[in-house]
Amino acid sequence: MDFRSDPRFSGIEPFRDKVWLSSPTMHGEELQYVTQAYETNWMSTVGENIDELERAAKEYTGAEHTVALSCGTAALHLAVKLAAERLYNSSSGISMPDGLGRGGSLHGRRVFCSDMTFSATVNPVVYEGGEPVFIDTEYDTWNMSPEALEQAFRLYPDVKLVVAAHLYGVPGKIEQIRALCDAHGALLIEDAAESLGATYKGSQTGTFGDYGVISFNGNKIITGSAGGMLLCHTKADADKARKWSTQSREAAPWYQHEELGYNYRISNVVAGVVRGQWEHLQEHIRAKRKIYERYKKGFADLPADMNSFDETDSVPNFWLSCLLMHPRALCESQRSDRAALYASAPGKTCPAEILGALSAFNAEARPIWKPMHLQPIYRNNAFITVNGNGRGNSNAYIAGGKNADVGEDIFTRGVCLPSDIKMTEDVQDGVIEIVRRCFE
Repeated sequence: MDFRSDPRFSGIEPFRDKVWLSSPTMHGEELQYVTQAYETNWMSTVGENIDELERAAKEYTGAEHTVALSCGTAALHLAVKLAAERLYNSSSGISMPDGLGRGGSLHGRRVFCSDMTFSATVNPVVYEGGEPVFIDTEYDTWNMSPEALEQAFRLYPDVKLVVAAHLYGVPGKIEQIRALCDAHGALLIEDAAESLGATYKGSQTGTFGDYGVISFNGNKIITGSAGGMLLCHTKADADKARKWSTQSREAAPWYQHEELGYNYRISNVVAGVVRGQWEHLQEHIRAKRKIYERYKKGFADLPADMNSFDETDSVPNFWLSCLLMHPRALCESQRSDRAALYASAPGKTCPAEILGALSAFNAEARPIWKPMHLQPIYRNNAFITVNGNGRGNSNAYIAGGKNADVGEDIFTRGVCLPSDIKMTEDVQDGVIEIVRRCFE
């Protein structure tokens, strides 16, 4: 569709500068710490920036121990290995007599994972030979449903590990999830990659689980271009993670290895960038909240809602602002694995149309993260809803038709809006106007 010539968008000019979904916002202090690393020649995976970043994260989050790593995915991978060692006395990843590395620390074990999340939340389970079982989403926070998790424990009582994400910086129902894990003797890994600075009942996300993870990649609330952080409760876990992250080198005058290791330690240069960014974390959160509230006001009369959160017990970091269209306002549309088609209709729209319209006027938006159970790579993995097994319940002979699938519904009706904190109010007003005209 040629949106520029569509009468609905008459009088709207393309944005002069690209409007990004969530690009890095730099301030200058970052250069101070990067220069320090350069001038002192600590261009390595050791140095003051790393030590100070771990200290700042520990102080801010309230975590007992923190380990700075190359990315959030590395932190998740080590969290999985730490959990496997604790649960099953298995961490080496080399489980066969021939030493070929078959199996992994979770070989043959199921793990409950958030369904509507980025792939990095669940891939580390597979790195260690585990089998993700996807837990459906709930509408209140767009995160793991405690009711679906309870069903999962009923169906798979042997599962002892849960990986739960806080999508888009909104805290999930983490106390309920924690209580279910405790009741079933399961450990909890909390993926707070997108939610640094978000709190639930006054406590930082990432600190409710046995292990927590933060990310500093290029579009997060603060960034180092890369980098992540493992949060844990014991010095033994922190020390083991540092060892694994530096190739598991033993205390010997040569390179001696008794365990499988990785090049996962953060660079002192990257840590310097994050260290400078940390000083602006609260500033970024305030700016993100302002963007969310302006969208909420601008769309108040549309048949659509902003991504929801628990206003009583939680404070999000508002990393991404998202819009969820009401079913009655959704035009006909179809998605394949790589493309989307829709039939435009008066008074109705869909994510594909909104994404296309914004792109035509030089603004970046995204679909809602596609749930993991819909991803081709995980097509054979179990998926659990509030009603139990969420696979194969669309047959005509099954009463009630298709099982409840909240994640797929949000994916079908939702869109991530431009949420860059460098966006001016005038530019955001332009984004709001484009989206509003899609509903005409």
